[in-house]
Amino acid sequence: MSSLLFEKHGFVATLTINRPETRNILGEEGDGALFAEAAARINADRELRCAVITGAGTAFSAGGNLKAMREKSGVFAGRVLENYRADIHTIIRSLWNLEVPLIAAVNGAAIGLGNGVACTADIRIASKFASFGASFLKIGLVPGDGSAWMLPRLIGPARAAELFFTGEIIDAATALEWGLVSRLVPPELLMEEAHGLAAEIARQPPGVLRMTKKLLREAAGANLETVLEMSGSFQASAHASEDHAEALAAFFEKREPNFKGK
Repeated sequence: MSSLLFEKHGFVATLTINRPETRNILGEEGDGALFAEAAARINADRELRCAVITGAGTAFSAGGNLKAMREKSGVFAGRVLENYRADIHTIIRSLWNLEVPLIAAVNGAAIGLGNGVACTADIRIASKFASFGASFLKIGLVPGDGSAWMLPRLIGPARAAELFFTGEIIDAATALEWGLVSRLVPPELLMEEAHGLAAEIARQPPGVLRMTKKLLREAAGANLETVLEMSGSFQASAHASEDHAEALAAFFEKREPNFKGK
């Protein structure tokens, strides 16, 4: 069975990290290709409007394989930089570059690379059993997964530094207080809540939904003038779309719109 499950239900794709016996370790040889393939499949499917990622079993992902690190095997053998680029960095890039909104349904521990994967999502919701950590220093490593760039943007530089420098693991309530997650839900309702949120997002017109995600991502690192220019260009395209006309017609006719991504 695949280490990354892919399911499609209507307009929503669900990715499940599927190594429950090892608390869903990530960064194994071939993981980069698995995530790249899944991301390419989502981006190419114009029916899809949202994606959810979660973990099988009791953990979201406990991060890298400590046994392989100790034994200098797998991606930690030989040419480490090249192996990081091929697998660990490809996981992060693939998820970060998804064109549709991504929801992380964090069911348990999201540690190290697992926390980095959660940080690639646009929205994170968590069960009360979730926990988050960037404990790279505790095993004598730097954050090699891009979380040094992502985490400060989500919770601020001081709190990110606290997590990195202390290796502290925070619980779900603290993650909510710090803004790392937007909702806490009972564990038995986590996936129902995630798919409900995904369905709500999927009701939006798919073309402008993808444009809005791109605009939000680009705006995070651009100045106002650049964002205004991009916004105007996207808006001109949106005004000319069939979905815009359908949205207006549905509003005035007091009915649900039927968006087709055109």
